[in-house]
This record gives sequence, structure tokens and C-alpha cells, in this order.
Amino acid sequence: MTKSNLSLRKLALPVLSSLCALLLLFTGCSSSTSPTYFTKDIAVAIQNICKNEYDVDVETKLVGQTLWIYLPVENMFTKSDKPEKYSEIFAVDYAQGEFKEGLFKMEYLVRPIPETMRQQGYKYDKAVSEKVNSVWKVLRRVIFSTDHSKDGAPKFFYMVTADIKNGFEIQELFYSLDLKKVSYGFISWSEYQHRSIQETKLSPFIIGDNKGLHLDYRDISMEEFLSRQISHRIKLKFQKAEVEKNADIDKEIYKIIAHTLKIYKFNGFTAVELSNLLTRDKAILNKADVLAGITN
Repeated sequence: MTKSNLSLRKLALPVLSSLCALLLLFTGCSSSTSPTYFTKDIAVAIQNICKNEYDVDVETKLVGQTLWIYLPVENMFTKSDKPEKYSEIFAVDYAQGEFKEGLFKMEYLVRPIPETMRQQGYKYDKAVSEKVNSVWKVLRRVIFSTDHSKDGAPKFFYMVTADIKNGFEIQELFYSLDLKKVSYGFISWSEYQHRSIQETKLSPFIIGDNKGLHLDYRDISMEEFLSRQISHRIKLKFQKAEVEKNADIDKEIYKIIAHTLKIYKFNGFTAVELSNLLTRDKAILNKADVLAGITN
């Protein structure tokens, strides 16, 4: 990852947290007892509601059971009057997982660093924040009013907010059931932030792309979602210093994997392979041990 991409990712972390908090505005239980939308209609419905009720242009595409929402904006960030300060005690240079033939492989390079104080000098532009807020309102409204019984409502939602003037974007991938759980108080907002995968991308192909043509629209599998969520959790845990500096990195990453697989009751694997790229140590844990949460 390039230095500029790293800086973009760190800039986005507090912004994404504030966006998640916006969902608090929309957590009231739906009073509707019958569905308003069918799955085949929701992509067009979201697009139309955003335009007609909020004058916000979005592109939507349903691929399998994954609904993509693309929101083009300009000048996403502005300088903050009160920069947020934070400390770093770990560097996450790499964290990538994949499922292959029943084996979940996780490679990572996480290292302790001298504690460094940094500050976040940017925040979401107010006009952009209002647009994102409006899209979330529409998205939640449609999700909670879609018929889930006939043609398989979307399992995953991919929200992409792209700064088409400066060439970067913030992506958020989340599982429909997780949004419902946090909306009804079954999981905490902190846990939802760990389940919702938030990433940043930097590319010249984003510049001027009003339609999201640069995106790789595809159906997200549960295996990909879990792999990416585990990587996301690793970054949050160490970049936000959710562990002590002398923590056993391998053990903490194993705990992340076991926790994630268990909360989604995912049994489609035979073993977990951990590869620490810093120490070059490898470990293979069988399915029974992972599901039992054994850490030694």
C-alpha cells in the first residue's frame, strides 16, 4: 500500500465512525406490516427516492444478492477547526485472508512501534455529509420494507462514496442482518462498526466517474465477507490500540478469527492457517479448536 493510500485510510477512520453514528437517527422500529418493495425493484426504488425526495443522484446495481450504491461527490473533506488527536502503538502493514478449498488462510504483518501522537486535521464536508445521510435514510427505509420471502432479498450492501474531483472513495460493505440487529439493539454500535467493512481507495479512474464505471460490480459471498471483515477487525484492533502494547499479536488475531466465524455460525471450513509475515511463524488450527475458541 502506498503512503498516500495509508494516509487516506487513517483520515477516513474517524469519519467513518461518525457516519455509523448517523444511523442512530434511523433506528426506530418499522411500523409497516406488509412489504413495500420486491427485491427486483429495490435498486430502481433507491435511485428514484434519492433523486425525488433528496435531489441526490446515485447509481445502483443489484448483482445476485449484493446491492451496490454509488454516490459521486466532490471535495469530500474539509479542514477541521478542532483536529482530533490520537496515538499509535502498532503498525498494520498487511492483513489479508482468503478461503480456499475449505482452508481459511490469514497472512498478517503487525508490529509494535514507539508510541506516536498524531492528529486528524480533516472532517467531512457538510454538504457531502448531508448527501450521505440522505442515502442512508433511503437505504434503511427500503431494507426494512422489502419482501424477503419470494426472490431472495439482498444479503449484502455495498455503499461507495466517491470524490470524483480528487480521485478517492470510501467503501462500506455490510451484511443486511447486522444492520437490523444494531437497529433493534441486539448488537452494540461498536460491534456494528467492527462488522461493517470500511475501506478507502485511491485511483485516477475515480476522477470524473459519475456512474461508477470503475467499480467491479459482483456478488459478494459469505466467504469473502468474512475474510474481509477479519482483516478489517485486525486493523481496527491494532490501529485503534484496543490491546496493550505487549499483547501477543498471534493470539489476538486468532481470537478475532474465532470470534468472527462463531458469531456468523460459519462452518464451511476445515482449518485455519495463520502466517505471521514478521516472525515467519505459521500455525494451523483445526475446525473443532477454532469453534471452541481454544487459544493454546
